Amino acid sequence: MEDQKAENLLNLALDTPEPEREQTDELNVGYDAVQKTWELIVKYNGDLQDVLARQFPSVRMEGLLNQFAILTVPESKVEAVISLSQIEYAEKPKRLFFAVNQARTASCLLPVQSGADGLTGRGVLVAVIDSGIDYFHEDFRLDNGESRILFLSDQVTGMVYSKEEIDAALRTGSRSEGKKLVPSEDGSGHGTAVAGIAAGNGRESSGKYKGVSWESDLLIVRLGIPDPEGFPRTTQLMQGLDFAVRTALDLKRPLAVNLSFGNTYGSHDGNGLLERYLDSLAQMGQIVVAAGTGNEGDGGGHALLRLTDGVREEIELSVAPYETGFGLQIWKSYEDEISISIRNPAGTVTENISAVRGTYRLLVGQTELLIYYGEPGPFNMAQEIYIEFLPRGNYVESGIWDILFEAKEITDGRVDLWLPSSAALNRATRFLRSEPLTTLTIPSTSMRVISVGAYDDSSRAYASFSGRGDTRFYQIQKPDLAAPGVGIVTTRRGGGYEPVTGTSFAAPFVTGAAALLMEWGIIRGNDPYLYGDKVKAYLRKGAEKIPAEPAYPNPRIGYGTLCVANSLPEGWNRSG
Repeated sequence: MEDQKAENLLNLALDTPEPEREQTDELNVGYDAVQKTWELIVKYNGDLQDVLARQFPSVRMEGLLNQFAILTVPESKVEAVISLSQIEYAEKPKRLFFAVNQARTASCLLPVQSGADGLTGRGVLVAVIDSGIDYFHEDFRLDNGESRILFLSDQVTGMVYSKEEIDAALRTGSRSEGKKLVPSEDGSGHGTAVAGIAAGNGRESSGKYKGVSWESDLLIVRLGIPDPEGFPRTTQLMQGLDFAVRTALDLKRPLAVNLSFGNTYGSHDGNGLLERYLDSLAQMGQIVVAAGTGNEGDGGGHALLRLTDGVREEIELSVAPYETGFGLQIWKSYEDEISISIRNPAGTVTENISAVRGTYRLLVGQTELLIYYGEPGPFNMAQEIYIEFLPRGNYVESGIWDILFEAKEITDGRVDLWLPSSAALNRATRFLRSEPLTTLTIPSTSMRVISVGAYDDSSRAYASFSGRGDTRFYQIQKPDLAAPGVGIVTTRRGGGYEPVTGTSFAAPFVTGAAALLMEWGIIRGNDPYLYGDKVKAYLRKGAEKIPAEPAYPNPRIGYGTLCVANSLPEGWNRSG
């Protein structure tokens, strides 16, 4: 399919036979092989629901806020549905990867949590959209044993459980008996750990491992993981966001949302539909969204070229043994004219990749290259060439592959290459001359999201794994700031506590901090407009500088490290 209202990856997926898509990590995401349907993210106008009901009754539509929607479309109808005038753009889902003591001190939390005027997050909702939660854990319960969770939306069971239903499960006194009433669990423990940092109350440790916004009420979304490899999809994230925002608007409560996962697919400039959806939600009410920048900083998954007229350059890509296939994104300015070819480890060079829009194939050795040469779209000026490495046998040929570039006529000259998330590849599959900048994961690239990097608070140094800014084209400052993300002690699924590391666990520090600021401003009446970009500005201003970073803001830790006490106006504790 070649529809300019559809993203390149969707066009390529629809042009690739199902048996070949099944061999790839990304192309089959969103396809239901039993029902022969595709899941699509769309931005639309007008009454799309009515049009679909009349013209395509087999299409299911889940409307989201702000004229975004998720459609389930029979494969034979996809092209016709996308061509509807009401649909402005369509994308396929992508996989998401889940990327306290001393840390609380380093984040300047103790001064604002202590004393009679101490901030606790009371009155503010904290939403954790993740792998679920161990709702039996004492840190998510009140002193009377009841749950602090107002609603638990479980995309795996398809149910939304209320506080009353969770309380009934807790009163059984047994996890096994409770699960009969509320059969929701956290399979990986990731969501439980994240929720503990953002809002655990420390009951099981007598307050020792108390989280940031420890008296906030909780909204929990357990993302669905229906694919065999257990990765949730961006469509499920959008559904979870829609649920959290609608619930907060219904309850008329301020909301801090935590996102501790992401992916590497996209132009990294904030222009994808997921990023645009997030930006639209951030302007709907008293809402703050914090997202981790991912753990791709030292993963070797990004390469950068600066081309000038007539120059030949090459990027060396090391492919480890036993890779069953992977995708390579190449993003460039549309104004630049370049030629691209590929050399495999045996020295065989392909013909130049055709610069004509659409899908085609090249065979090099025992690896087939599925190529989609794109054009700018309605929401993005960048041009993408997407290449899927598909083995003729079991594995892609291991060794050094070379991506060869020849500059013809250059206006801008920047070329970015991205591999899939390092969590999906062998560690040895990486660019040999990698560029650690612009490795923040999507959706932390969204303009209005607070993007959170990680640092090691014990050594006061940037954590090398943390995804770095800035965005590709518009140079929006990313990340906004950093929070502790190394060796953080937090709630463990099944009870007790454990140390965790990653930007997944830096983001909830900022989510909780946002809830504290909104409590002081909105709930206590000191500043009814302390939400959205204003919270981001306060946190940036209060961020502390560390000696290892010579200039601020910078693409490693943004404006500095989280310091909640400095982010509140002077004399805040005398006005509560």
